[in-house]
Amino acid sequence: MKYNKRTIPILCFILLFTSFLLDHPVEANSTGHEAAHVNNVIFMIPDGFSTSYATNYRIYKGSEESSLDPLLVGMMKTKSANNWVTDSAAAATAMATGYKTNNDMISISSDGKPLETILEATKKAGKVTGLVATSTVTHATPAAFAAHVSSRESKAEVALQMVEKVDVLLGGGKRNFLPQSSGGLQKDRNLIEELQHKGYSFIENRDELLKHQEYTSKLLGLFAAGPMSPELDRHVTEQPSLAEMTTAAITSLSQHPEGFFLMVEGSQIDWAGHAHDAAWAMKDIEAFEKAVEVVLDFAEKDQHTLVVVGGDHDTGGMSVGGYGAYLSKADVLRDVKATGKYMAEQLNSKRSNAKEVLKKYANIELTKEEAKRIKKAEAEELGYVINTITSERAYIGWTTKVHSGLDVPLYAYGPASDWFRGSIDNTDVPKLMAKAMNIPFLSSEGY
Repeated sequence: MKYNKRTIPILCFILLFTSFLLDHPVEANSTGHEAAHVNNVIFMIPDGFSTSYATNYRIYKGSEESSLDPLLVGMMKTKSANNWVTDSAAAATAMATGYKTNNDMISISSDGKPLETILEATKKAGKVTGLVATSTVTHATPAAFAAHVSSRESKAEVALQMVEKVDVLLGGGKRNFLPQSSGGLQKDRNLIEELQHKGYSFIENRDELLKHQEYTSKLLGLFAAGPMSPELDRHVTEQPSLAEMTTAAITSLSQHPEGFFLMVEGSQIDWAGHAHDAAWAMKDIEAFEKAVEVVLDFAEKDQHTLVVVGGDHDTGGMSVGGYGAYLSKADVLRDVKATGKYMAEQLNSKRSNAKEVLKKYANIELTKEEAKRIKKAEAEELGYVINTITSERAYIGWTTKVHSGLDVPLYAYGPASDWFRGSIDNTDVPKLMAKAMNIPFLSSEGY
């Protein structure tokens, strides 16, 4: 082969560049199987969220894409050990322990044995841990990462078990940590005072959270006696947003050089689905998306943080379009300023002010037929009737007041995110997280 003056420099460049690549191998990007070192894992759970919620949220937002869409990697199966339709306790147990259990059970096997959670394994490995939720922090999903009880209703026991394991705990449920003499659920212990003696900073409202400049690595924030308010109604409270709590949790946990595990739950998307309150659902997804953006900003800068986002199940069987028309108007929900429950509470005893209430809080001009439906509704169904009228205006239908057995979308970002691609079971999630962090985990055999 003859070499001319042009080919010799090109060949030299190729040889030099090949030599450089051999000496400096390219580190895998955020979607590569050969993942960079994972120091932190942030698991975000939009409770009750499925593909129909994702689609309606795009329409509501008026955008072709949400912050989650570019992170989509696959779908997740959700069945529990004893039912094709899971509850939150069994679903969270699967995502926390890598094992299926029966509905209602929290990180205990169907035959009654405690199951190690990914949070506990992370703690044993020398990392710090955090749980953030807009429900009570002892509710089914956060509970499954730090407690072991046969029934999700054992909230006082869940609180007792949490205080030994979780470094940052933010959400509602203050009464679960207080003694009965103070209106709480603990028999004779004030867990808040005990945690303060152990070095936890304790905060109770948004101002305290935002002004708390020196976040210690141990932080307890309980912003309501019970659950926090829905995002639609939060403006009349002194409670922080999910994004603000997430920021505080990351600020605290990231001080620890060995890394951290953080679970963040958008709890009330699920509750909105149970209530058929489409506006509440969209508003809480919006709040969750803002928390996702906080996490992605941190992960992008850190480069050693794996972010996984996935709902635990579908709630309500929401549809995109409905009521006999090829139509969707989820964007009209942006005019709704309160939950259906809140609007029901504003009605007078005869419900004669229904038109004024729906106009003020939902920008809906009630028809005579709609006003009659509200007037005739049973007291316990009043919120559903208001929410149905709102859903009809948005062409959003519902098939159930409980959960459905749908697979749910799974999203991931950062090193090892490619491991979550395809159709996986919810029990695979904690095993893959443990593998990414290279920590021992009782459920990780074969990974």
